[in-house]
Amino acid sequence: MASPFTGKKIWFLTGSQDLYGEETLRQVAEQSQRVASTLDAAEDIPVTVQWKPVLKERDAIRRAALEANSDPDCLGVIVWMHTFSPAKMWIQGLDALDVPLLHLHTQADAALPWAEIDMDFMNLNQAAHGDREFAYIATRMATPRKTVVGHASDPRVTRRVGIWTRAAAGWDALRNLKLARFGDNMRNVAVTEGDKTEAEIRLGVSVNTWAVNDLVERVDAVEQSQVDALLAEYDELYDVAEDLRVGGGRRESLAYAARQEAGMRSFLEEGGFGAFTTNFEDLGGLRQLPGLAVQRLMAAGYGFGAEGDWKTALLVRAAKVMGHGLPGGASLMEDYTYEMTPGEEKILGAHMLEICPSLTSAKPRVEVHPLGIGDREDPVRMVFDTDPGEGVVVAMADLRERFRLTANVVDIVEPEADLPNLPVARAVWEPRPDFATSAECWLTAGAAHHTVLTTALGLEAFEDLAEIAAMELAVIDESVTTRTFAKELRWNAAYHRLAQGL
Repeated sequence: MASPFTGKKIWFLTGSQDLYGEETLRQVAEQSQRVASTLDAAEDIPVTVQWKPVLKERDAIRRAALEANSDPDCLGVIVWMHTFSPAKMWIQGLDALDVPLLHLHTQADAALPWAEIDMDFMNLNQAAHGDREFAYIATRMATPRKTVVGHASDPRVTRRVGIWTRAAAGWDALRNLKLARFGDNMRNVAVTEGDKTEAEIRLGVSVNTWAVNDLVERVDAVEQSQVDALLAEYDELYDVAEDLRVGGGRRESLAYAARQEAGMRSFLEEGGFGAFTTNFEDLGGLRQLPGLAVQRLMAAGYGFGAEGDWKTALLVRAAKVMGHGLPGGASLMEDYTYEMTPGEEKILGAHMLEICPSLTSAKPRVEVHPLGIGDREDPVRMVFDTDPGEGVVVAMADLRERFRLTANVVDIVEPEADLPNLPVARAVWEPRPDFATSAECWLTAGAAHHTVLTTALGLEAFEDLAEIAAMELAVIDESVTTRTFAKELRWNAAYHRLAQGL
Protein backbone atom coordinates (compact mmCIF):
# COMPACT_ATOMS: atom_id res chain seq x y z
CA MET A 1 0.00 0.00 0.00
CA ALA A 2 1.41 3.36 -1.01
CA SER A 3 1.54 5.72 1.92
CA PRO A 4 -1.70 7.73 2.19
CA PHE A 5 0.32 10.37 4.08
CA THR A 6 2.68 11.31 1.26
CA GLY A 7 2.45 15.04 0.58
CA LYS A 8 -0.26 15.54 3.20
CA LYS A 9 -0.03 18.31 5.78
CA ILE A 10 -1.56 19.62 8.96
CA TRP A 11 -1.58 23.40 9.18
CA PHE A 12 -0.48 24.98 12.45
CA LEU A 13 -2.42 28.19 13.13
CA THR A 14 -1.48 30.55 15.95
CA GLY A 15 -3.83 33.16 17.37
CA SER A 16 -2.82 36.55 18.72
CA GLN A 17 -3.76 40.22 18.18
CA ASP A 18 -2.15 43.58 17.36
CA LEU A 19 -2.46 44.88 20.92
CA TYR A 20 0.94 43.64 22.09
CA GLY A 21 3.27 45.44 19.66
CA GLU A 22 5.77 44.22 17.08
CA GLU A 23 8.39 42.91 19.50
CA THR A 24 5.91 40.67 21.30
CA LEU A 25 4.41 39.49 18.01
CA ARG A 26 7.88 38.67 16.71
CA GLN A 27 8.40 36.46 19.75
CA VAL A 28 4.96 34.91 19.23
CA ALA A 29 5.95 33.98 15.68
CA GLU A 30 9.31 32.55 16.74
CA GLN A 31 7.85 30.51 19.57
CA SER A 32 4.90 29.22 17.56
CA GLN A 33 7.31 28.11 14.82
CA ARG A 34 9.24 26.23 17.50
CA VAL A 35 6.08 24.47 18.70
CA ALA A 36 5.12 23.56 15.12
CA SER A 37 8.65 22.23 14.48
CA THR A 38 8.47 20.12 17.62
CA LEU A 39 5.25 18.54 16.41
CA ASP A 40 6.60 18.12 12.90
CA ALA A 41 9.60 16.18 14.24
CA ALA A 42 7.48 13.83 16.36
CA GLU A 43 7.52 10.23 15.11
CA ASP A 44 3.90 9.78 16.23
CA ILE A 45 2.65 12.33 13.68
CA PRO A 46 2.82 10.78 10.19
CA VAL A 47 2.45 13.95 8.09
CA THR A 48 4.11 17.35 7.85
CA VAL A 49 3.04 19.96 10.38
CA GLN A 50 3.24 23.23 8.45
CA TRP A 51 3.47 26.52 10.35
CA LYS A 52 1.41 29.43 9.06
CA PRO A 53 1.88 33.12 9.89
CA VAL A 54 0.34 34.35 13.14
CA LEU A 55 -3.34 35.29 12.83
CA LYS A 56 -4.29 38.65 14.32
CA GLU A 57 -7.63 39.70 12.81
CA ARG A 58 -10.84 38.14 11.52
CA ASP A 59 -10.35 38.57 7.76
CA ALA A 60 -7.00 36.81 7.86
CA ILE A 61 -8.51 34.04 9.99
CA ARG A 62 -11.35 33.52 7.53
CA ARG A 63 -8.92 33.49 4.58
CA ALA A 64 -6.80 30.88 6.35
CA ALA A 65 -9.87 28.67 6.86
CA LEU A 66 -10.91 28.96 3.21
CA GLU A 67 -7.38 28.25 2.02
CA ALA A 68 -7.20 25.17 4.25
CA ASN A 69 -10.50 23.96 2.80
CA SER A 70 -9.29 24.38 -0.77
CA ASP A 71 -5.87 22.75 -0.34
CA PRO A 72 -6.26 19.04 -1.19
CA ASP A 73 -3.12 18.25 0.79
CA CYS A 74 -4.38 19.86 4.00
CA LEU A 75 -5.86 17.16 6.24
CA GLY A 76 -6.80 19.58 9.01
CA VAL A 77 -5.63 22.42 11.22
CA ILE A 78 -4.11 22.65 14.68
CA VAL A 79 -5.03 25.89 16.45
CA TRP A 80 -3.19 27.40 19.43
CA MET A 81 -3.83 30.75 21.10
CA HIS A 82 -0.31 31.81 22.05
CA THR A 83 -1.55 35.05 23.57
CA PHE A 84 -5.05 36.39 24.11
CA SER A 85 -6.82 36.30 20.73
CA PRO A 86 -10.33 37.77 21.18
CA ALA A 87 -12.63 35.00 20.03
CA LYS A 88 -15.09 37.13 18.07
CA MET A 89 -12.28 37.36 15.51
CA TRP A 90 -12.58 33.59 15.02
CA ILE A 91 -16.33 33.39 14.36
CA GLN A 92 -16.24 33.71 10.59
CA GLY A 93 -13.18 31.50 10.31
CA LEU A 94 -14.70 28.71 12.37
CA ASP A 95 -17.96 29.05 10.46
CA ALA A 96 -16.08 28.67 7.16
CA LEU A 97 -13.73 25.88 8.25
CA ASP A 98 -14.54 22.54 6.63
CA VAL A 99 -11.51 20.45 7.60
CA PRO A 100 -10.86 18.69 10.92
CA LEU A 101 -9.81 20.90 13.84
CA LEU A 102 -7.56 20.13 16.78
CA HIS A 103 -7.27 22.65 19.60
CA LEU A 104 -3.83 22.35 21.18
CA HIS A 105 -3.75 23.85 24.68
CA THR A 106 -0.05 24.35 25.25
CA GLN A 107 2.58 27.03 25.80
CA ALA A 108 6.02 27.79 24.43
CA ASP A 109 8.01 26.27 27.31
CA ALA A 110 7.08 23.49 29.67
CA ALA A 111 8.75 25.00 32.75
CA LEU A 112 8.14 28.46 34.18
CA PRO A 113 11.22 30.64 34.93
CA TRP A 114 9.75 31.57 38.28
CA ALA A 115 12.39 34.08 39.38
CA GLU A 116 12.35 35.88 36.01
CA ILE A 117 8.61 36.28 35.51
CA ASP A 118 7.57 39.91 34.91
CA MET A 119 4.64 41.53 33.14
CA ASP A 120 6.36 41.29 29.74
CA PHE A 121 6.55 37.53 30.28
CA MET A 122 2.91 37.44 31.32
CA ASN A 123 1.82 39.41 28.23
CA LEU A 124 3.69 36.98 25.99
CA ASN A 125 2.59 33.71 27.63
CA GLN A 126 -1.19 33.94 27.87
CA ALA A 127 -2.38 30.64 26.42
CA ALA A 128 -3.84 29.68 29.79
CA HIS A 129 -6.70 32.11 29.22
CA GLY A 130 -6.30 32.74 25.48
CA ASP A 131 -7.20 29.12 24.75
CA ARG A 132 -10.17 29.33 27.12
CA GLU A 133 -11.48 32.29 25.11
CA PHE A 134 -11.11 30.29 21.90
CA ALA A 135 -12.74 27.20 23.41
CA TYR A 136 -15.73 29.27 24.48
CA ILE A 137 -16.54 30.45 20.97
CA ALA A 138 -15.89 27.01 19.48
CA THR A 139 -18.27 25.53 22.03
CA ARG A 140 -20.89 28.22 21.46
CA MET A 141 -20.72 27.56 17.70
CA ALA A 142 -20.80 23.76 18.27
CA THR A 143 -17.59 23.45 16.25
CA PRO A 144 -16.44 19.79 16.16
CA ARG A 145 -12.89 19.51 17.45
CA LYS A 146 -10.43 17.48 19.46
CA THR A 147 -8.74 19.13 22.44
CA VAL A 148 -5.26 18.06 23.51
CA VAL A 149 -3.60 19.55 26.59
CA GLY A 150 0.12 19.52 27.39
CA HIS A 151 3.50 20.63 26.13
CA ALA A 152 4.28 19.85 22.51
CA SER A 153 7.40 17.89 23.52
CA ASP A 154 5.40 15.51 25.75
CA PRO A 155 5.05 12.07 24.10
CA ARG A 156 1.52 11.82 25.52
CA VAL A 157 0.64 14.95 23.54
CA THR A 158 2.28 13.91 20.28
CA ARG A 159 0.69 10.46 20.54
CA ARG A 160 -2.80 11.98 20.77
CA VAL A 161 -2.09 14.51 18.03
CA GLY A 162 -0.81 11.64 15.89
CA ILE A 163 -3.97 9.60 16.46
CA TRP A 164 -6.11 12.59 15.47
CA THR A 165 -3.94 13.12 12.39
CA ARG A 166 -4.56 9.52 11.35
CA ALA A 167 -8.30 9.99 11.88
CA ALA A 168 -8.15 13.14 9.73
CA ALA A 169 -6.41 11.08 7.04
CA GLY A 170 -9.17 8.46 7.33
CA TRP A 171 -11.77 11.18 6.88
CA ASP A 172 -9.88 12.54 3.87
CA ALA A 173 -9.85 9.03 2.41
CA LEU A 174 -13.62 8.66 2.88
CA ARG A 175 -14.31 12.09 1.38
CA ASN A 176 -12.45 11.05 -1.77
CA LEU A 177 -13.36 7.36 -1.85
CA LYS A 178 -14.90 5.62 -4.86
CA LEU A 179 -16.32 2.21 -4.01
CA ALA A 180 -17.18 -0.40 -6.65
CA ARG A 181 -19.86 -2.96 -5.91
CA PHE A 182 -19.53 -6.00 -8.15
CA GLY A 183 -23.19 -6.99 -8.25
CA ASP A 184 -25.74 -6.27 -5.54
CA ASN A 185 -25.82 -7.29 -1.89
CA MET A 186 -26.95 -10.67 -0.58
CA ARG A 187 -30.70 -11.13 -0.99
CA ASN A 188 -33.00 -10.56 2.01
CA VAL A 189 -30.20 -9.41 4.33
CA ALA A 190 -31.11 -6.23 6.21
CA VAL A 191 -27.86 -4.92 7.67
CA THR A 192 -25.92 -4.87 4.40
CA GLU A 193 -28.52 -2.55 2.90
CA GLY A 194 -28.10 1.17 3.34
CA ASP A 195 -28.64 4.62 1.89
CA LYS A 196 -25.82 5.17 -0.59
CA THR A 197 -26.97 8.69 -1.39
CA GLU A 198 -26.93 9.67 2.27
CA ALA A 199 -23.48 8.12 2.60
CA GLU A 200 -22.20 10.43 -0.12
CA ILE A 201 -23.90 13.46 1.43
CA ARG A 202 -22.53 12.78 4.91
CA LEU A 203 -19.26 10.97 4.30
CA GLY A 204 -18.34 11.87 0.75
CA VAL A 205 -17.92 8.28 -0.43
CA SER A 206 -19.27 7.44 -3.90
CA VAL A 207 -20.87 3.95 -3.95
CA ASN A 208 -21.94 2.51 -7.29
CA THR A 209 -22.50 -0.88 -8.88
CA TRP A 210 -20.86 -2.60 -11.83
CA ALA A 211 -22.01 -5.80 -13.46
CA VAL A 212 -19.95 -8.78 -12.41
CA ASN A 213 -19.36 -9.64 -16.04
CA ASP A 214 -17.60 -6.28 -16.47
CA LEU A 215 -15.09 -7.72 -14.05
CA VAL A 216 -15.13 -11.10 -15.80
CA GLU A 217 -13.94 -9.40 -19.00
CA ARG A 218 -10.93 -8.02 -17.14
CA VAL A 219 -10.18 -11.38 -15.55
CA ASP A 220 -10.34 -13.20 -18.88
CA ALA A 221 -8.12 -10.59 -20.54
CA VAL A 222 -5.22 -10.97 -18.09
CA GLU A 223 -1.96 -11.88 -19.84
CA GLN A 224 -0.37 -15.21 -18.98
CA SER A 225 2.82 -13.39 -18.05
CA GLN A 226 0.92 -11.57 -15.29
CA VAL A 227 -0.45 -14.87 -14.01
CA ASP A 228 3.02 -16.43 -14.02
CA ALA A 229 4.49 -13.48 -12.10
CA LEU A 230 1.81 -13.72 -9.42
CA LEU A 231 2.23 -17.49 -9.14
CA ALA A 232 5.94 -17.01 -8.53
CA GLU A 233 5.10 -14.42 -5.87
CA TYR A 234 2.67 -16.77 -4.16
CA ASP A 235 5.25 -19.56 -4.15
CA GLU A 236 7.78 -17.26 -2.50
CA LEU A 237 5.58 -15.51 0.06
CA TYR A 238 3.26 -18.27 1.26
CA ASP A 239 3.21 -21.86 2.38
CA VAL A 240 1.49 -23.21 -0.72
CA ALA A 241 -0.32 -26.53 -0.35
CA GLU A 242 1.28 -29.38 -2.28
CA ASP A 243 -1.60 -29.79 -4.72
CA LEU A 244 -1.30 -26.10 -5.68
CA ARG A 245 2.44 -26.15 -6.31
CA VAL A 246 4.10 -26.54 -9.68
CA GLY A 247 3.08 -29.96 -10.99
CA GLY A 248 0.28 -30.28 -8.44
CA GLY A 249 -3.13 -31.48 -9.52
CA ARG A 250 -4.86 -28.17 -8.65
CA ARG A 251 -2.23 -25.70 -9.82
CA GLU A 252 -4.77 -24.36 -12.33
CA SER A 253 -7.03 -23.29 -9.45
CA LEU A 254 -4.22 -21.15 -8.09
CA ALA A 255 -3.55 -19.79 -11.57
CA TYR A 256 -7.18 -18.73 -11.86
CA ALA A 257 -7.00 -17.04 -8.45
CA ALA A 258 -3.99 -15.11 -9.76
CA ARG A 259 -5.95 -14.19 -12.86
CA GLN A 260 -8.75 -12.90 -10.63
CA GLU A 261 -6.33 -10.79 -8.62
CA ALA A 262 -4.76 -9.22 -11.69
CA GLY A 263 -8.13 -8.53 -13.30
CA MET A 264 -9.67 -7.04 -10.16
CA ARG A 265 -6.60 -4.91 -9.49
CA SER A 266 -6.61 -3.47 -13.01
CA PHE A 267 -10.33 -2.68 -12.78
CA LEU A 268 -9.90 -0.93 -9.43
CA GLU A 269 -6.78 0.98 -10.44
CA GLU A 270 -8.23 2.20 -13.73
CA GLY A 271 -11.43 3.37 -12.05
CA GLY A 272 -9.67 5.02 -9.13
CA PHE A 273 -11.49 2.81 -6.61
CA GLY A 274 -10.24 2.41 -3.05
CA ALA A 275 -12.78 -0.19 -1.92
CA PHE A 276 -15.07 -2.85 -3.38
CA THR A 277 -17.57 -5.59 -2.61
CA THR A 278 -18.41 -9.00 -4.02
CA ASN A 279 -21.36 -11.33 -3.47
CA PHE A 280 -21.43 -15.13 -3.71
CA GLU A 281 -25.01 -14.93 -5.05
CA ASP A 282 -23.91 -12.82 -8.02
CA LEU A 283 -20.77 -14.25 -9.62
CA GLY A 284 -21.65 -14.05 -13.32
CA GLY A 285 -18.95 -15.78 -15.34
CA LEU A 286 -16.42 -16.01 -12.50
CA ARG A 287 -15.25 -19.55 -11.97
CA GLN A 288 -14.50 -19.05 -8.28
CA LEU A 289 -15.73 -16.80 -5.54
CA PRO A 290 -12.68 -14.53 -5.14
CA GLY A 291 -10.85 -15.49 -1.97
CA LEU A 292 -7.09 -15.19 -2.33
CA ALA A 293 -7.51 -12.21 -4.65
CA VAL A 294 -9.63 -10.33 -2.10
CA GLN A 295 -7.22 -11.15 0.73
CA ARG A 296 -4.29 -9.85 -1.31
CA LEU A 297 -6.10 -6.68 -2.34
CA MET A 298 -7.04 -5.94 1.26
CA ALA A 299 -3.40 -6.44 2.22
CA ALA A 300 -2.56 -3.83 -0.44
CA GLY A 301 -4.84 -1.32 1.31
CA TYR A 302 -8.20 -1.74 -0.42
CA GLY A 303 -11.38 -1.75 1.62
CA PHE A 304 -13.61 -4.79 1.18
CA GLY A 305 -17.06 -5.93 2.21
CA ALA A 306 -18.52 -9.38 1.61
CA GLU A 307 -22.03 -10.01 0.26
CA GLY A 308 -22.23 -6.50 -1.12
CA ASP A 309 -21.66 -4.88 2.28
CA TRP A 310 -20.36 -1.50 1.13
CA LYS A 311 -20.56 0.06 4.63
CA THR A 312 -18.01 -2.42 5.95
CA ALA A 313 -15.88 -1.95 2.83
CA LEU A 314 -15.56 1.79 3.41
CA LEU A 315 -14.84 1.17 7.10
CA VAL A 316 -12.05 -1.27 6.23
CA ARG A 317 -10.57 1.32 3.86
CA ALA A 318 -10.65 4.00 6.56
CA ALA A 319 -8.96 1.62 9.02
CA LYS A 320 -6.29 0.77 6.45
CA VAL A 321 -5.48 4.44 5.94
CA MET A 322 -5.57 5.37 9.62
CA GLY A 323 -3.37 2.43 10.61
CA HIS A 324 -0.85 2.69 7.78
CA GLY A 325 2.69 2.12 9.00
CA LEU A 326 1.67 0.88 12.44
CA PRO A 327 2.24 -2.68 13.68
CA GLY A 328 -0.77 -4.90 13.07
CA GLY A 329 -3.43 -4.76 10.42
CA ALA A 330 -7.11 -4.44 9.58
CA SER A 331 -9.61 -6.73 7.90
CA LEU A 332 -13.18 -7.57 7.22
CA MET A 333 -14.37 -9.78 10.07
CA GLU A 334 -17.55 -11.55 11.10
CA ASP A 335 -18.64 -12.88 14.49
CA TYR A 336 -19.20 -16.52 13.62
CA THR A 337 -19.53 -18.73 16.68
CA TYR A 338 -18.97 -18.77 20.44
CA GLU A 339 -17.13 -20.62 23.16
CA MET A 340 -19.71 -20.32 25.96
CA THR A 341 -18.17 -22.45 28.71
CA PRO A 342 -18.63 -20.34 31.86
CA GLY A 343 -15.46 -18.43 32.61
CA GLU A 344 -13.89 -19.28 29.24
CA GLU A 345 -16.17 -17.37 26.86
CA LYS A 346 -14.67 -16.35 23.55
CA ILE A 347 -15.75 -15.32 20.06
CA LEU A 348 -14.47 -17.09 16.97
CA GLY A 349 -14.47 -14.68 14.04
CA ALA A 350 -13.94 -15.66 10.44
CA HIS A 351 -15.51 -15.47 7.01
CA MET A 352 -15.96 -17.79 4.08
CA LEU A 353 -12.63 -16.79 2.52
CA GLU A 354 -11.84 -13.14 2.88
CA ILE A 355 -9.76 -12.27 5.97
CA CYS A 356 -6.75 -10.00 5.41
CA PRO A 357 -3.29 -11.47 6.11
CA SER A 358 -2.18 -8.16 7.65
CA LEU A 359 -3.60 -9.63 10.88
CA THR A 360 -0.81 -12.20 11.12
CA SER A 361 2.97 -12.07 11.28
CA ALA A 362 3.18 -15.77 10.41
CA LYS A 363 3.43 -17.16 6.88
CA PRO A 364 -0.14 -17.91 5.70
CA ARG A 365 -0.87 -21.22 4.08
CA VAL A 366 -2.55 -21.18 0.66
CA GLU A 367 -5.10 -23.95 0.22
CA VAL A 368 -8.10 -24.87 -1.87
CA HIS A 369 -11.22 -26.38 -0.33
CA PRO A 370 -14.85 -26.92 -1.28
CA LEU A 371 -17.30 -24.09 -0.64
CA GLY A 372 -20.91 -25.10 -0.18
CA ILE A 373 -22.36 -21.86 -1.54
CA GLY A 374 -21.86 -19.93 -4.74
CA ASP A 375 -22.18 -22.93 -7.11
CA ARG A 376 -18.69 -22.52 -8.53
CA GLU A 377 -15.29 -24.19 -8.47
CA ASP A 378 -13.58 -24.75 -5.14
CA PRO A 379 -11.90 -21.43 -4.32
CA VAL A 380 -8.34 -20.73 -3.15
CA ARG A 381 -7.74 -18.92 0.11
CA MET A 382 -5.09 -18.10 2.74
CA VAL A 383 -5.45 -19.87 6.08
CA PHE A 384 -3.95 -18.46 9.30
CA ASP A 385 -4.61 -17.46 12.90
CA THR A 386 -4.65 -13.78 13.86
CA ASP A 387 -1.80 -12.68 16.12
CA PRO A 388 -2.72 -12.31 19.81
CA GLY A 389 -2.95 -8.80 21.23
CA GLU A 390 -5.35 -5.93 21.75
CA GLY A 391 -7.79 -5.06 18.98
CA VAL A 392 -10.93 -3.13 18.20
CA VAL A 393 -13.97 -4.54 16.39
CA VAL A 394 -16.08 -1.85 14.70
CA ALA A 395 -19.37 -2.10 12.81
CA MET A 396 -21.33 0.48 10.84
CA ALA A 397 -25.12 0.46 10.67
CA ASP A 398 -27.64 2.61 8.82
CA LEU A 399 -30.33 3.78 11.27
CA ARG A 400 -32.26 5.81 8.66
CA GLU A 401 -31.54 9.31 9.95
CA ARG A 402 -27.90 8.58 10.87
CA PHE A 403 -25.06 6.11 10.64
CA ARG A 404 -23.95 4.46 13.87
CA LEU A 405 -20.51 3.07 14.60
CA THR A 406 -20.34 0.47 17.35
CA ALA A 407 -16.87 -0.33 18.68
CA ASN A 408 -15.83 -3.10 21.04
CA VAL A 409 -12.35 -3.27 22.53
CA VAL A 410 -11.20 -6.90 22.50
CA ASP A 411 -8.25 -9.07 23.47
CA ILE A 412 -7.24 -11.45 20.68
CA VAL A 413 -6.04 -14.81 21.97
CA GLU A 414 -4.72 -18.06 20.57
CA PRO A 415 -7.32 -20.72 19.75
CA GLU A 416 -7.63 -23.24 22.57
CA ALA A 417 -6.71 -26.02 20.15
CA ASP A 418 -5.68 -26.49 16.55
CA LEU A 419 -8.40 -26.03 13.93
CA PRO A 420 -7.42 -28.60 11.28
CA ASN A 421 -10.92 -28.82 9.81
CA LEU A 422 -11.58 -25.06 9.54
CA PRO A 423 -9.95 -24.07 6.24
CA VAL A 424 -10.27 -20.29 6.57
CA ALA A 425 -8.37 -17.45 8.22
CA ARG A 426 -9.75 -16.63 11.65
CA ALA A 427 -9.42 -14.67 14.88
CA VAL A 428 -10.37 -15.62 18.43
CA TRP A 429 -11.01 -12.87 20.95
CA GLU A 430 -12.30 -12.16 24.42
CA PRO A 431 -14.47 -9.05 24.29
CA ARG A 432 -14.32 -6.41 27.01
CA PRO A 433 -15.67 -6.09 29.62
CA ASP A 434 -16.87 -9.70 29.33
CA PHE A 435 -18.68 -11.85 26.82
CA ALA A 436 -22.25 -11.47 28.10
CA THR A 437 -22.07 -7.70 28.61
CA SER A 438 -20.38 -7.16 25.26
CA ALA A 439 -22.88 -9.28 23.34
CA GLU A 440 -25.89 -7.72 25.07
CA CYS A 441 -24.63 -4.21 24.33
CA TRP A 442 -23.80 -5.13 20.72
CA LEU A 443 -27.29 -6.51 20.18
CA THR A 444 -28.89 -3.53 21.93
CA ALA A 445 -27.05 -1.22 19.53
CA GLY A 446 -28.25 -3.20 16.52
CA ALA A 447 -24.66 -3.46 15.39
CA ALA A 448 -23.86 -5.45 12.26
CA HIS A 449 -22.39 -8.94 12.06
CA HIS A 450 -19.87 -7.73 9.47
CA THR A 451 -17.12 -5.65 11.05
CA VAL A 452 -13.61 -4.36 10.67
CA LEU A 453 -11.14 -5.88 13.10
CA THR A 454 -8.05 -3.75 13.57
CA THR A 455 -4.97 -4.60 15.58
CA ALA A 456 -3.12 -1.47 14.45
CA LEU A 457 -5.52 1.12 15.92
CA GLY A 458 -6.97 1.73 19.34
CA LEU A 459 -10.37 3.06 20.28
CA GLU A 460 -9.26 6.71 20.26
CA ALA A 461 -8.78 6.73 16.49
CA PHE A 462 -12.43 5.81 15.97
CA GLU A 463 -13.54 8.32 18.57
CA ASP A 464 -11.70 11.00 16.61
CA LEU A 465 -13.08 9.80 13.26
CA ALA A 466 -16.63 9.79 14.61
CA GLU A 467 -16.21 13.33 15.94
CA ILE A 468 -14.83 14.56 12.62
CA ALA A 469 -17.56 12.82 10.61
CA ALA A 470 -20.37 13.79 13.03
CA MET A 471 -21.26 10.10 13.31
CA GLU A 472 -22.65 8.38 16.35
CA LEU A 473 -20.19 6.12 18.15
CA ALA A 474 -21.34 3.56 20.72
CA VAL A 475 -18.40 2.23 22.75
CA ILE A 476 -18.19 -1.16 24.46
CA ASP A 477 -15.06 -1.37 26.61
CA GLU A 478 -13.95 -2.36 30.09
CA SER A 479 -15.99 0.41 31.73
CA VAL A 480 -19.37 -0.24 30.12
CA THR A 481 -22.47 -1.69 31.78
CA THR A 482 -25.63 -2.76 29.99
CA ARG A 483 -27.67 -0.19 31.90
CA THR A 484 -25.45 2.79 31.10
CA PHE A 485 -25.03 1.63 27.51
CA ALA A 486 -28.78 1.46 26.90
CA LYS A 487 -29.19 4.95 28.38
CA GLU A 488 -26.37 6.28 26.21
CA LEU A 489 -28.05 4.95 23.07
CA ARG A 490 -31.24 6.81 23.99
CA TRP A 491 -29.30 10.03 24.62
CA ASN A 492 -27.46 9.54 21.33
CA ALA A 493 -30.72 9.12 19.43
CA ALA A 494 -32.09 12.36 20.84
CA TYR A 495 -28.88 14.28 20.27
CA HIS A 496 -28.32 13.20 16.67
CA ARG A 497 -31.91 13.93 15.71
CA LEU A 498 -31.76 17.37 17.26
CA ALA A 499 -28.34 18.11 15.80
CA GLN A 500 -29.67 17.61 12.26
CA GLY A 501 -32.24 20.37 12.69
CA LEU A 502 -35.65 20.42 11.03
